[in-house]
Amino acid sequence: MSLLDPSPFQPFLDNLVLRSNLGAAERQAILALPGLPAQIETNRDFVRLGERVSHASFVVAGLVGRFGQNRDGARQITAIHIPGDMIDLHSVVAPDACSALQALSVATILRVPHAALRDVARRFPAIAEAFWRECVVDAAVLAEWVVNVGRRDAVTRLAHLLCEIACRAERNGEKVGFVVPFPATQTHIADMTGLTSVHVNRTLRTLSKENAAEVRGRMIHILDWKRLVEMGDFDATYLRLAKGANDTISLDPDRD
Repeated sequence: MSLLDPSPFQPFLDNLVLRSNLGAAERQAILALPGLPAQIETNRDFVRLGERVSHASFVVAGLVGRFGQNRDGARQITAIHIPGDMIDLHSVVAPDACSALQALSVATILRVPHAALRDVARRFPAIAEAFWRECVVDAAVLAEWVVNVGRRDAVTRLAHLLCEIACRAERNGEKVGFVVPFPATQTHIADMTGLTSVHVNRTLRTLSKENAAEVRGRMIHILDWKRLVEMGDFDATYLRLAKGANDTISLDPDRD
């Protein structure tokens, strides 16, 4: 596609520079990445389990879920992706999808060829390191979701999820806005938290009664951030969003 001004990859670059030191040439290389646009309808799978892909997917708009599925077709959402996320960057080196991707709302994505991502990583070692760090963060999020579903009660589980979404939407580990887009249904939230839709509804009412947060109008309304963090047993360190929260270590001996 022809790049817009500003580049559609500016949010991806913003994510990268939160965790990695990138120079002017490296930043321009990210902004100049090619991408084939596609609009995905709500609840449509666009990467299937086991599918071999030749591109990574970048979210321009909407909400995307990563999921696993058992033989009976029951699904568990194991991660969500918001605008600015390069969803399956790991597929550059592991192209056979071990989890599938579904649009949880109408979503616009750019399909970025693996060849282009390999090329910028080959030409710019700092970009290769930045991609590596993004995959590490993805793994940290997955690990936190395992703890969330396996070791937290319903209220704590849902509060933790809302905290994570709020932090990632703001891309700032210290200051969070009071209203955050969240175009997911209660069924989707149930699949994210391992609860039933009825239990999700009841738990959301608890968070509202506690004046912590509400989910309405496809938005998360943060009523009391400190209270929500307390209820969610939430520590944003695993997201590595705050400046200075993650010391970057270069593998290039000639680079500061």
